[in-house]
Amino acid sequence: MKDRIIIFDTTLRDGEQSPGASLNNKEKLEIAKQLETLRVDIIEAGFPISSEGDFDAVKTISKKVKKVSVCALARAVKKDIDAAYNAVKYAKKPRIHVFLATSKIHMKYKLKKAEGEILKAAAWGVKYAKRKIKDIEFSPEDASRTDKKFLYQVLEAVIDAGATTVNIPDTVGYATPYEFGSLIKDIKENVPNIDKAVISVHCHNDLGLGVSNSLAAVSGGARQVECTINGLGERAGNASLEEIVMSIATRKDIFKFKTNVKKNQIYKTSRLVSKLTGMLVQPNKAIVGANAFAHEAGIHQDGLLKERRTYEIMRPEDVGFKETKLVLGKHSGRHALRARLKKLGYTLSDKEIERAFTRFKKLADKKKEVFDEDLATIVEDEIGTASEIYKLISFYILSGNKVTPSATVTLKHEGKTLVANSTGDGPVDACYKAVEKITGEKPRLLSYNLNAVTAGKDALGEVAVRMKIGKEEMNGRGASTDVVEASLKAYLDALNRLKSLN
Repeated sequence: MKDRIIIFDTTLRDGEQSPGASLNNKEKLEIAKQLETLRVDIIEAGFPISSEGDFDAVKTISKKVKKVSVCALARAVKKDIDAAYNAVKYAKKPRIHVFLATSKIHMKYKLKKAEGEILKAAAWGVKYAKRKIKDIEFSPEDASRTDKKFLYQVLEAVIDAGATTVNIPDTVGYATPYEFGSLIKDIKENVPNIDKAVISVHCHNDLGLGVSNSLAAVSGGARQVECTINGLGERAGNASLEEIVMSIATRKDIFKFKTNVKKNQIYKTSRLVSKLTGMLVQPNKAIVGANAFAHEAGIHQDGLLKERRTYEIMRPEDVGFKETKLVLGKHSGRHALRARLKKLGYTLSDKEIERAFTRFKKLADKKKEVFDEDLATIVEDEIGTASEIYKLISFYILSGNKVTPSATVTLKHEGKTLVANSTGDGPVDACYKAVEKITGEKPRLLSYNLNAVTAGKDALGEVAVRMKIGKEEMNGRGASTDVVEASLKAYLDALNRLKSLN
């Protein structure tokens, strides 16, 4: 245990708090199951008191996920702890995570409480939670801006009250690596009973130092790191799980530790989280970005051909990437497609293979080369698509710099073929307005993102949208070599998901 770093994943709690990253219960469970496959140690599944949906999601995950610990967040108040317990009690290894702010600025302006009151409330919260579950974690929120002597007092009190893990959050990403690493060392030296608890850290990325601060804390004595897939989280996000894990694995000369994480599942997990949250991963993102293992400069290519380690400190396959980009062409058959998809980690039914094969053949006719990323997008797009309440049959657009863009869209709904035409600010806007005429729905488009899955002018375009009808918000996704078609597919995917809620 002393040589292992516990990985506490908070993608489903703090990560989901990213603006626009809201997930439904089915999507949360899908991510939780993949996190279980990834072999994180603890999944923080949500904040049960925050909403009925969050409570249900934590409860479902607690029942379905059995190989790792499932954690629920709670403020140091009775109703929060009761909700957390009632949601997480079904887990094989349940944990309650109690938090209370301890910095002067939070106590004065947010809580309006004195140090004595905070100390008493923190200890009470842990004691109350401990009566329900043995595994209790406590976080003094905004610890990096808390008076050190008071922080030591709070930690000593909550450990005496039964906390088995004490988490030190850099809540607003204010700390620098040297001072944060020193803070962990100071805690070890000044909290008398610290040997009775695991020291954890939770670092935000407001100054881009989340991972650096986390690793400095590990060097200082922390043995649990709280992080998220793709670095999702409030504001600028959290320390990235993939960067933490691969830093520890790659620099064994410095970090003489290990994690339980199954590293070759990292890329697959990253893609799943990106797809379901609608939060695209930037191409130059460390470890999981599309360019993380791409080399264009001639000098680099020459060096790689002679010895891979000249320009790669990790192997792409270590994190789930595939080095071979060209995989299939238009003359390939079903057996070749199935074999390649299996190698990429996808096991599909005969019906799903047929759907994927139809999409693959259409794409292969348009492109000279079909890449692994194209195949992954085809599978995720086809298999992950919502029930087609409205199905796209065809569309026709007229556009140019001297004409008003117009579109004619044909959809199928309940066996009927419906057609409408409209004008707009551009071809995509015109198509969306035509869909509005057919469906009678006028959702508010909250975000629209277009991303090229691979390089080249014939690249598959992937569109992610987020829309709102009434109080409900939903992500939608579509892919095609035609960006207008991809845009229509994404719009209809989100609309169908919203309609399926009713």
